[in-house]
Amino acid sequence: MDASTPRNGRLTLDELRAEVRLGRVETVALALVDMQGRLKGKRYDAGHFVEKVVDGGSQMCAYALATDVDMRPLPGYALSSWDTGYGDLHLSPDPETVRVLPWWPGTALVHADATIDGRPVAVAPREMLRRELALLAERGLSVRTGLETEFALYEGTYDAVADGRAGLRPVTGRNRDLALDHDDRTDTFLRGLGSAMRGAGLPLEAAKTEAGPGQVEITFPYGEALAACDGHVLFKHAVRHLGTRAGLAPTFMAVPAPGVGSGLHLHLSLWSGDAPVVPDADGGLSATGRHAVAGLLAALPELTPLYAPNVNSYRRYVSESFAPTAFTWGFDNRTCAVRVVGRGRGLHLEIRLPGADANPYLALTAALAAIRHGLDHTLEPPPAVTGSAYGQDAPPVPAGLAEALDRFRAGALARELLTDEVATHYARAAEVEVEALGAVAEAEEVTDEEVRRWWEYA
Repeated sequence: MDASTPRNGRLTLDELRAEVRLGRVETVALALVDMQGRLKGKRYDAGHFVEKVVDGGSQMCAYALATDVDMRPLPGYALSSWDTGYGDLHLSPDPETVRVLPWWPGTALVHADATIDGRPVAVAPREMLRRELALLAERGLSVRTGLETEFALYEGTYDAVADGRAGLRPVTGRNRDLALDHDDRTDTFLRGLGSAMRGAGLPLEAAKTEAGPGQVEITFPYGEALAACDGHVLFKHAVRHLGTRAGLAPTFMAVPAPGVGSGLHLHLSLWSGDAPVVPDADGGLSATGRHAVAGLLAALPELTPLYAPNVNSYRRYVSESFAPTAFTWGFDNRTCAVRVVGRGRGLHLEIRLPGADANPYLALTAALAAIRHGLDHTLEPPPAVTGSAYGQDAPPVPAGLAEALDRFRAGALARELLTDEVATHYARAAEVEVEALGAVAEAEEVTDEEVRRWWEYA
């Protein structure tokens, strides 16, 4: 890059055109985020992209937003089916999202937004989150978000997953939580990951090894909510690609093996202009903060399929595992579903319910819709939990996806907060997962069927 080109990985469209003219960007990937939180799209010749696609957009079969993790065409979706003829979405590049990808030399990636006949596709994850942010903006509030995720590093290949876990083993076999004497494989991988993310303009805030065999935790800096989710799906993309090149098969499954539970913790704060509104003037929890906590406790029990999307997700909700088992809240209490954490202006909410397998846009949509519910109805939370939240007399987290789906459908809040269209669409997505793996849900330990379905693309 010359002096005129940003060194933080992000490009404006004019800078992208310049990089293409200079031959430093040869390929542009236009990416739509699917229901599972994966990047789907096409790789374009960079010259064609800047000449045609930037202004004219592109097309993609609408089934990309109406399929399961195996990309099977499925009945039961109004958006796309055999009955509709599997027509196209129109994809428009978002000019604010152009990034170079160091793990794909010569390649830039641009996020796309989907429309049909000029109207945004309501069930698209980016659109769902954008709608929720707009509804909070109508109430004078903006959102800042920091994501914290865990995943597990295994030696082996994704192809080996077809044979179950026989060809996979964690890079470390013991509890390495907070260790700084990392093994060579983990150290090399984390160094490469950190460098790649800096090159894409997405520097990590911190990385550490975790308690489970091969487990790693990554935290990202606070920022704008939609950008945080855009960055997170790119991060998962980088982890998979860099892992594959290193002879590893990383997984974001909520529970890839007994004793390994990986979460996606949502750290979020609400702001009015430049003022945080979760803390009060004395640094305690404000009335707005209380209403937000109460909304989370009231609505998240009915929105669980958005942040715990598959059968394996529910294996993580185990007593004394640092994952919540009930809808509780407390101050700096990691046993609760909602943790109020930080000091002074930095006081904020941490939602500990989503697993690492969650689509970040959907998980954050659920959390913000629940907060909006609490604000609109000026709800008040129950007393904060002190000590362990395990065993508290509080509404339990659903025991499995089938139960969560029943709550999602039977309750009024999913349709009220998300719209009928979105609630119907994601109820069908949960139903597909129950149909696929419902028979193994009662197994005491993680099954090979779960591994085959979700190891690579959780």
